[in-house]
Amino acid sequence: MYDQFYGFTGRPFQLTPDPHFYFESGTHRKAMSYLGYGLAQGEGFIVITGDVGAGKTTLVGHLMNTIDPNRLTAVKLVSTQVEGDDLLRLVAEQFGIEWEGESKAELLRSMEQYLREQARAGKRTLLIVDEGQNLAISALEELRMLSNFQLGGHSLLQIFLLGQPEFRQTLFHSPTLEQLRQRVIATHHLDPMEPEEVEPYILHRLGKVGWTGNPSFSPDAFEEIFDYCEGVPRKLNVLVSRLLLYGAVEQMTRITAQNVRSVVAEIEADRGIDASTLAPLPVEQVVAAAAAAVAPTPTSFAAPTPANETALEWPQRAADGRPPFAEPAPTRPEADVLELMPDVAPATAAIDPEQLAALEAQIASLETRLVEQDAALRRVLDLLIEWVERDPENAPNPATSQTWAA
Repeated sequence: MYDQFYGFTGRPFQLTPDPHFYFESGTHRKAMSYLGYGLAQGEGFIVITGDVGAGKTTLVGHLMNTIDPNRLTAVKLVSTQVEGDDLLRLVAEQFGIEWEGESKAELLRSMEQYLREQARAGKRTLLIVDEGQNLAISALEELRMLSNFQLGGHSLLQIFLLGQPEFRQTLFHSPTLEQLRQRVIATHHLDPMEPEEVEPYILHRLGKVGWTGNPSFSPDAFEEIFDYCEGVPRKLNVLVSRLLLYGAVEQMTRITAQNVRSVVAEIEADRGIDASTLAPLPVEQVVAAAAAAVAPTPTSFAAPTPANETALEWPQRAADGRPPFAEPAPTRPEADVLELMPDVAPATAAIDPEQLAALEAQIASLETRLVEQDAALRRVLDLLIEWVERDPENAPNPATSQTWAA
């Protein structure tokens, strides 16, 4: 709808990855450098990771558009949660090899023969495996075995592995994948875009569909867009697409920060989130809730000393070997005590359930972020230590390098 209103030739912010709209941010530029380096080597594994919506698939699609298909046969596999044997069948199917009724040995022989024929025809073979975080350890081991195929001292198959951040944890910290790790020649993690890259990204995609300045965007609109999307391309696409739809419905020629906030509120409402609950609770309410949580509960009461027993009787009790005070009567359960005091209601704290739930959600979110940051720091330290132990003279300076070749 909005493409017709604004005269676009297409939808610039569709969710389906399209290499035509590839935008080279700083992190994507680095990734392309590592992919190019890996292709030049013609062997081993190249690992690209990134959060959901970071642009991994678009990146690889752009790379494939720059490669001569007469010199390289590239096949792509979107992995599912499969074990090793099933993965081999999926790869064979991508190679056009009949696998039904074939034993594993026959299947491997057929795949090696296919790769040799490609090499004799002067073509290299590249296997791209997406969603690598779903692969079982046995499947990763089968990929390593496929990378062993050689002809005349040259590798017959090169493999790109794409996955979410947790895939790095599996790959670099699993004790059973040491041989595969030794075959990884380059790695890179796609970070979100920087704040100053959001405006060029949006205008770049608009320019691909014939945008001529209508609608225009105020500078603070780009700031609001970044604040909500945090530089993640897919989230940017979702928000800007809704912004353009909003602009078309309202027949707007300029989009402002207030418009962005309105659309964000609509998106959160669609998800069942009240924007007011996203704000931190006032300190007074947090303190009141904490105080109520630790408030003492009604305790049991001991029966008083009998009225006819006075201090004059204490010496006689002591002479008889009894305690100076009368033994208290057995305590009664709290419910019985409350029955004795029907006019006294149990104290309860007046806490808003929605505010308490929001507080718990904020605490859980902070705890999750702390765990993720701690895990990321540990991974970086592990990689740095491994690098220094392997090659101390050429170890990178962590203050100037964010990406290391494994």
